[in-house]
Amino acid sequence: MKVAIDTNRYTDLARNDPDAVRVFSTASQLFIPFVVLAELRCGFALGRHGRQNEKALRGLLAQPGVEVLLADEQTTHHYASVYRQLREQGTPIPSNDMWIAALVLQHDLVLHARDRHFDHLPQIPRM
Repeated sequence: MKVAIDTNRYTDLARNDPDAVRVFSTASQLFIPFVVLAELRCGFALGRHGRQNEKALRGLLAQPGVEVLLADEQTTHHYASVYRQLREQGTPIPSNDMWIAALVLQHDLVLHARDRHFDHLPQIPRM
């Protein structure tokens, strides 16, 4: 299974949460959206263990089957579609999570996230 992760699930993995460890170890491919990397690095910059956390992240990124998802022109079409849907539903979500949703839709991935606001996007398969 090809899985994209949200920031909270990376944090779960770092804390050895059994569910996160299972997903990370069984995924055929693991995708980390660029906004997740940005959010993680913001946390590292503010935290006391920034160097350790960055080293662990780099270790994960170096593993086979792990890839960073970057936005491109096609992503912007998915983003706009998600934006319109959420606006019409009256269920806005944070803009970083709209980027994650757009990338998941664009690349036909399963999303591993704890945020309930992704429930407003039933077209996104979730773990």
